[in-house]
Amino acid sequence: MHTMWKGSISFGLVNIPIKLHAATEDKDIKLRTLHNKCHAPIKYEKICTVCEEEVKPEDIVKAYEYTKGKFVVLDNEDLEALKKENEEKAVEIIDFVKMEQIDPIYFDKSYYMSPHEGGGKAYSLLRKALQETQKVGLAKIVIRSKEQLAVIRVYENTLVMETIHYPDEVRNATDVPNVPSEDKVTKKELDTAILLIDQLTTEFEPEKYTDEYRTALLELIESKRTGKETVTPSEKEAVSNVTDLMAALQASIDRTKPKKTTGTRKKTTAKVKKEA
Repeated sequence: MHTMWKGSISFGLVNIPIKLHAATEDKDIKLRTLHNKCHAPIKYEKICTVCEEEVKPEDIVKAYEYTKGKFVVLDNEDLEALKKENEEKAVEIIDFVKMEQIDPIYFDKSYYMSPHEGGGKAYSLLRKALQETQKVGLAKIVIRSKEQLAVIRVYENTLVMETIHYPDEVRNATDVPNVPSEDKVTKKELDTAILLIDQLTTEFEPEKYTDEYRTALLELIESKRTGKETVTPSEKEAVSNVTDLMAALQASIDRTKPKKTTGTRKKTTAKVKKEA
């Protein structure tokens, strides 16, 4: 499993060298965009809004727009130094709380934690302590240039780090439009709804739920592939140097041809003397 972060977690005087591994993976089917005319992939270019020319990666800088049209440019060196300074810090568990106190809306991404060199015993100690107390640890960690709040908990005998949103990143639920302020339901309606919920209540078995749209899309793609309903980008016409050279030579010859005179030739009139 790929390691995407190395560091250490500490609580009190206990330090645990660990590695982070992505616990989930995106299985969305990536669809390419093609030109309908020739079925060639579309290329997206970075174009300057003023110069109207393509900008190379080495000519791009990062900046913060503090007001409309005004920016503070941030040097890559400054950003890298700031990132390194924070990533090299040991991640300290600052609080322990009950898991049920954290609403699921705060959760973002999940990472498996494995012990790094010499961290096996301390890893086991934290895992056992969390299991016995039925609590989770709260910590701060810098991942991909962003400081994030994280929950450390036990999942199937493995420590998991769940990054969670800060309170100011969660929008206020009171701003959601058209939410009824009062429950205008009758007791009979409520009893019927509760009965329906009871009838549909079961144990959570994640393996019985599948992405039906993704499955159907894969089947559609496969049926088109096996049915030979495929396309191939048109070949880009190769420019012939010979043709270009001949055209250039011909143009040169045409330019150097002597111009034909268009003036009329004067006629000479012979005078005949009459003999007397």
